[in-house]
Amino acid sequence: MPPTSPSSTTVSPAASSPDRPAGRTCAIHQPNLFPRLTTLAKLFAADTWIVLDDVQFARRDYQHRTRLAALEDADRQRWLSIPTHLPQGRRTTIQDVLIVDPVLARRRTEAMIRQAYGTSPHWAALQPALEPVWAAFDTGRTAAVAESSTRVLLDLLGWRGRILTASRLPARAGRSRRLADLTAAGGADTYLCGTGGMTYLDSALFTARGVTVAPFLPPTTGIWASARHVTTLWALAHVGPDGLTSRLRALTGAWNPPDAAV
Repeated sequence: MPPTSPSSTTVSPAASSPDRPAGRTCAIHQPNLFPRLTTLAKLFAADTWIVLDDVQFARRDYQHRTRLAALEDADRQRWLSIPTHLPQGRRTTIQDVLIVDPVLARRRTEAMIRQAYGTSPHWAALQPALEPVWAAFDTGRTAAVAESSTRVLLDLLGWRGRILTASRLPARAGRSRRLADLTAAGGADTYLCGTGGMTYLDSALFTARGVTVAPFLPPTTGIWASARHVTTLWALAHVGPDGLTSRLRALTGAWNPPDAAV
């Protein structure tokens, strides 16, 4: 399927799953800083990620921060946050949020991640993959860093898909209606929805656009036990890119996989 927006990007040279038509399954999510494994798994399972960049920034969300879990104990956690400035106050959208002192923020972010995962046997594979994230600090925009941090992880895990930007796609107002419009505008016929979204979505609005809502429920044991709370970097530091890729591919196409220790 040809790109539907100038913002379309093929993220990885790796092959898509042969039983999933390219571009037909969509996930919509804000750019998150080194996203949690549950978030990344949902994006990995989709053919298209629409970056929800034009909604209001939320300081208590994950757009500018992530939880780092200690390598040896996932229950020991601390926040890594990028200091942010909201030019329009609380009304500032994600795409307009600015980094306070990008040079210092970059140095601190690099140091905290290296301190947390630098002793991992997989650090040699992780370290060079993160270089585009550090370069994104030069933009001065939090969203650029957060989106880059997600892109590099998807790329490292061999995801081939399109990335579109919500602000460049036509969509009407209203939470469910807008998500349905964005999915259709992205050329998809299936919308992958996490557990939170299933509590408020009006599926009739998706049906009206010819879109099926599919719940995405990852496992909850093994490396997934902390997946809703800590950054994907923790899982990568434990099982490496190849190990995590195999686990994510096992979930692809199965929107309700059974809980399994992996």
